[in-house]
Order: sequence, then C-alpha cells, then structure tokens
Amino acid sequence: MDQKESDHFEKAKQQLRKANEELFKPEEDVVSFLVCKNSLNAIENYLKGYLSKRGFDTTGADSIDILLERCRLLDKKFHRIDLSVIDCSANPDHNRFCEDIEKVSSCFQSADHLENFLVKQGIL
Repeated sequence: MDQKESDHFEKAKQQLRKANEELFKPEEDVVSFLVCKNSLNAIENYLKGYLSKRGFDTTGADSIDILLERCRLLDKKFHRIDLSVIDCSANPDHNRFCEDIEKVSSCFQSADHLENFLVKQGIL
C-alpha cells in the first residue's frame, strides 16, 4: 500500500470512528454537524483511497458523486454503494451540512456501509 492510499484510508477510519462516537451520545448531546462532516469526509477519503490504490490522482475539487462514479467505472461492484440519501454529495465544498439527527444517521450508515464493502472486497 502506498503512502497516499494509506493516508486516505487511515483518515477515513478515524473520521468514521469520530462520527460513530458522536452518535453514541444521548440524542440531546449529539452535535449533528460533527456526525455529518466526519461521515462525508470518511466517504470521500475511502473513495480517494481506492482510486489511489488503482493509480489515480484525485483533487479536492472532486465531489463524492464524481469520486463514486470513477470507482464504478473501475469496478462494477461499486454500483452496490448507494449514496442517494446524502443530499450534498454532489457539492465538493462540503459547506452544507445536515442538522437533522435522522439525516446524519443515514449519512453515517452510508459511510459505514462503504467501509464494510471495502473490507469485504479485500481492499481494507
């Protein structure tokens, strides 16, 4: 595993862990912004890690939707990944965050599903 790929996967794991820790707090104490931000960043880093593994460079301007489409072009199994619950996935700025706890839970579940997918594929 090269350094760039490793860095993306390590960041993604840390971000997903932070989002999960936030969700385990009592509902009134959950900072939904942190769950959303960390989940989105985890998804982005997992996708960038896969693309780096396959020898492709990515930029900060690439949206999650674009990254996922590139992954799908390289491996049809990525069509199993559904990020449709993430309304802001096409926004590369990540300046839009959900505040609804149900919505951020869905975003976290999408990130967790992507991680599990990568593990099952032997990528992580």
